[in-house]
Amino acid sequence: IELIVYSPTITSPKAGAIWTANTTETVKWDVSDIPAEKENSTGLLLLGYLENNSENLDIAHPLATDFPIKSGTVNFTVPANLAKRDDYIVVLFGDSGNKSPSFTIKGGNGNAASTAWF
Repeated sequence: IELIVYSPTITSPKAGAIWTANTTETVKWDVSDIPAEKENSTGLLLLGYLENNSENLDIAHPLATDFPIKSGTVNFTVPANLAKRDDYIVVLFGDSGNKSPSFTIKGGNGNAASTAWF
């Protein structure tokens, strides 16, 4: 039995993107090469940030869960209580985890959000 691992490339957010707290955002990934065996897989989307050689993923607060991987997109609301950083990432899990380039999240008023989410 051959194990097929599907690791789609995240196409959005792009490096340097800026998200704002309490807005709807979309993460997109390339499904042009999805194997037939993975077409019914569901995904998990986590937020993290790059610090101390770690992805610092917030497993307790997924951005989205149980969405179809084959859709190539998922929408969610950016949490309100995040610290402003320019090294956030999202990681898409199906049967592997692929991370996006780094991007920024700012508070709804343009500053750091009120409390750290992580």
